[in-house]
Order: sequence, then structure tokens, then C-alpha cells
Amino acid sequence: MKLSVLERVLLSNILPAKGSFSNLKLLRVAREDLSFDDKENKILNIRQEGQQVLWNEPKPPLMKTINFGEVATEIIKKTLREMDKKEELSADFLTIYEKFIT
Repeated sequence: MKLSVLERVLLSNILPAKGSFSNLKLLRVAREDLSFDDKENKILNIRQEGQQVLWNEPKPPLMKTINFGEVATEIIKKTLREMDKKEELSADFLTIYEKFIT
């Protein structure tokens, strides 16, 4: 699945911090896949200002293909559905929701 910088940041923020041992190991791998390597950090100039994480978006936008496993995908889907049910989704999550749920 191709993900933008914003999608990667948002997804890494909603992955559960608690769960079973085996799920936590899978989520750790998912977090690592969503993270940014040195080359990406240099291109994006990722920085934190106060509570915000900012970056420079190159043209064309930087996309990364990430292949989540079945379990990690189901955890993400469950989290997104719960956020939807509680009406906690923001407009930033529209593309993520569409990629995972629809």
C-alpha cells in the first residue's frame, strides 16, 4: 500500500500501545516500516515545533509502499472503525480510511 508522509505519521500515532505479546511484536514492525530513514529525513527536514511535527513536502510527494501483514492490517482497521464510531476521525484520516476500510 502506498502511503504519503502524513498518512505514515497519522498511522504511527494511532497504532495501539497495548495488546498481546504477539500483536505488540507485529505492531513494532509496523511502526518501524512507517518510520523515516536517514535519506527521507534529509529530504523532508522533519522537525518538531511545539506539539506539531513539520516537514517539507517535496514535489512530487514522497510516497512509500508498505506491506502490512494480515494481523497488523486488522488492528489498523479495528482502530479506524472505533474512531469512526466515536466520531473521532479528522479530515486528515479520509485517505487512510478509504485505503483500509473501503
